[in-house]
Amino acid sequence: MAKHIDLNCDMGESYGRWTLGADEAVMPWITSANVACGYHGGDPHVMRQTVDLAVKHKVAVGAHPSLPDLMGFGRRKMDVTRAELVEIMRYQVGALREFCRAAGVPLAHVKPHGVLYGMMEADEELAAAAADVALGADLILMTLASGRYDATCRKMGARVASEGFADRTYNVDGTLTSRKVPGSVIADPARAAAQAVKMAMAGKVTTIDGVEIDIAVQTICCHGDTPGAEQNVRAVREALERAGCVVAPLGSWLSRA
Repeated sequence: MAKHIDLNCDMGESYGRWTLGADEAVMPWITSANVACGYHGGDPHVMRQTVDLAVKHKVAVGAHPSLPDLMGFGRRKMDVTRAELVEIMRYQVGALREFCRAAGVPLAHVKPHGVLYGMMEADEELAAAAADVALGADLILMTLASGRYDATCRKMGARVASEGFADRTYNVDGTLTSRKVPGSVIADPARAAAQAVKMAMAGKVTTIDGVEIDIAVQTICCHGDTPGAEQNVRAVREALERAGCVVAPLGSWLSRA
């Protein structure tokens, strides 16, 4: 039986006169786009343009909600309750859903951005907030593969896609290495591709300390703001297909169980 995998990327993070990422070059190689919703990046015009670009390339559209931290690009912690986080995320998901409705496509998934990812791994109540949003909007939820956030949301009945990262290094506990650590971002396309194939086909990843750990993934991320992102994404896509993966949007194959 063929191995199915989704390839996602964070997109639409430019706003105003500030440009980030290479969306037009990256979009043809991915199957799911996580679109910024204005709180860490993106604005109404960029959101519309990004949805239109995804439609052009038959890429599934998902929301990429953040803490309200435009100046810090959503990478600074905030003290929020579960209820507050649900409202913060629903506000952003609702905005992007309207752009999807106008474009005639469904909103497919939701993936929290930046520091929220780590906060949900550390705090079960915040992880539950993401599940609340996904369940309420009938969306697939992307979570950190093999982590506590993933387990919490599955236990709550959310339709979860466990995520691995081709262009980031890992700690031995399965969390991502802090971006402050030298070497935490993988900018070499060949290395990113090899890590993606190992995760998808063998269910393993080698940590920054050289330890091999288990990881089960349904979707693999390449960050759009990584230097040379378009080369990374293309290398990952081509390597996955050479390895025998069917690279396709989550909604076409991911079980609801």
